[in-house]
Amino acid sequence: MNRLDFPYLGFGVGLRRPHFGHVLSEHPGVDWFEVVTENFMVKGGRPLQVLEKVREDYPIVLHGVSMSLGSIDPLNTLYLSRLRDLARRFEPAWISDHLCWTGVGGKNLHDLLPLPYTEEAVTWVARRIRQVQERIERPILIENVSSYMSFVHSTMTEWEFLSAVAEEADCGILLDINNVYVSAFNHGFEPERYIESVPASRVMQYHLAGHSDHDAYLLDTHDHPVCPAVWSLYERAARRFGPVSALIEWDDNIPEFATLEVTSNEARERYKSAVQKSIGGEALCNPA
Repeated sequence: MNRLDFPYLGFGVGLRRPHFGHVLSEHPGVDWFEVVTENFMVKGGRPLQVLEKVREDYPIVLHGVSMSLGSIDPLNTLYLSRLRDLARRFEPAWISDHLCWTGVGGKNLHDLLPLPYTEEAVTWVARRIRQVQERIERPILIENVSSYMSFVHSTMTEWEFLSAVAEEADCGILLDINNVYVSAFNHGFEPERYIESVPASRVMQYHLAGHSDHDAYLLDTHDHPVCPAVWSLYERAARRFGPVSALIEWDDNIPEFATLEVTSNEARERYKSAVQKSIGGEALCNPA
């Protein structure tokens, strides 16, 4: 896998139900949309009708929340078949899901649960990712999740684990900048080290979002604006990785679409500024 195999989409936002009408009628000036895969794995209805119209005007990306790549349960072949069919219909720029597990014993816990960072887990998850990619006939990106506990059996850092899985599975990375910051605060590591350590050739997309501050810990809630510290970390990533498609996530207390559009434009301007200030930044793509 190579970054050159993936289109550079620019700066987008998540497509959420409260904004369906606005997006269809106003054709806002964002570059692309990310959609939650499971919301469109249906036989018919308004969501698919909306997605068809959106896809006529914008690139889209499918972002899943229940592939459960880290589970010991067998992969859900029915889910993967439906995902493959959805991808064939809408031709997303790529498909992504989370480096986590979401259930066991056939039970979906509806949460993104972390894994122990061990060689055994690397081998297990990487093999499952390869099976997924073969089944859906295209590569995927894996996203780092926020976490609030650690495993005593872990033998490597989170960024070492993420990097090892991506390399062994030959898949891409969806680097969630907010999740890096949240986990760094909760576990006491330096978020900058995370950004400097993941393989640049694997990072195909960013997520930018807000979180809730509970003093002793941070909670990844996607219901606040992007905080200054996360913006700063994003600028550091921009200086290291160059042009990577960036997505604004806002899943609760969803504001008017104009707020998302303004935030997406802020990501664009911060990218430009970060690259211009970096040493040798002139050689990097400077998107309009």
